[in-house]
Amino acid sequence: MKMLDEFKSFAMRGNVVDMAVGVIIGAAFGKIVSSLVADVVMPPIGLLVGGIDFSNLAITIKAASEGVAAVTINYGKFIQSVIDFVIIAFTIFMAIKGMNTLKRKEEEKPSEPPEQPAQEVLLGEIRDLLKAK
Repeated sequence: MKMLDEFKSFAMRGNVVDMAVGVIIGAAFGKIVSSLVADVVMPPIGLLVGGIDFSNLAITIKAASEGVAAVTINYGKFIQSVIDFVIIAFTIFMAIKGMNTLKRKEEEKPSEPPEQPAQEVLLGEIRDLLKAK
């Protein structure tokens, strides 16, 4: 039973829950970025390179025959995956850069007036005691 308790303690830690939330949000974000790449970015790139649809590019090693599918190397899908990766990495970089900028601005704001050094506080107390006498 002790091992089960240890596992429960591990699974319910904040880090594990935070990671699970991050994975779920990351999957949803991945779908958004994939749509951005496929539906917004790739059509103009395909137009610039002569209307080529990268995902359909392939080299046929063995042609299809009776009931047997063709054997192909789908390098177009690989090119598409590389472009997806670069756009996703750039998007994440820009998001983190924006968060770091906001964090820096927040850190620059002084939230409270700076505390007096301990010597000044002590000297002020001595002064008040001398005045009281």
